[in-house]
Amino acid sequence: MTNDLTGKKVAFLVAPEGVEQVELTQPWEAVQQAGGTPVLVSTETGKVQAFNHLTEADVFEAEVAAADAQPADFVGLVLPGGVANPDNLRTDAGAVRFAKGFFEAGKPVAVICHAPWTLVEADVVRGRTLTSWPSVRTDIVNAGGTWVDQEVAVCTGGPNTLVSSRKPDDLPAFCAKTVEVLANSA
Repeated sequence: MTNDLTGKKVAFLVAPEGVEQVELTQPWEAVQQAGGTPVLVSTETGKVQAFNHLTEADVFEAEVAAADAQPADFVGLVLPGGVANPDNLRTDAGAVRFAKGFFEAGKPVAVICHAPWTLVEADVVRGRTLTSWPSVRTDIVNAGGTWVDQEVAVCTGGPNTLVSSRKPDDLPAFCAKTVEVLANSA
């Protein structure tokens, strides 16, 4: 097993507003430290306003619009949380289609906190085991998934590997497992 992502691009899908900053920046840095190239994808190119819970934080630049992005260009997908972020993503057809495309292509996806809402909308949690922020549990179960209360959950019982975590406190385990899964599926 290796954790080398050299020469590999990883998509980070976020809405133009509402992503939890630490859930974007820590996995982003982990991908970079493994030699990978993270790429910020949003519903449109341009400014992305991150938040520290409910307080505005830094602004990032989305390089690619989800409607124009192709899963084939990436080794995998990371979906950071924040309450507003996945709620906005799940209403954008291009973002939902892009996320679903990773499942159809058998490529790994990593989600944290409220991010599984986007996967619920994409109808890809049926038969899968994952974790999330506790308030998303009912949505996952109603969509046919199995919810577990774990620091990090890895589900290989589907077309791809799905990594999930509950909250920012889980980021060290989430980042480590995400990089491992991405590197070993490339």
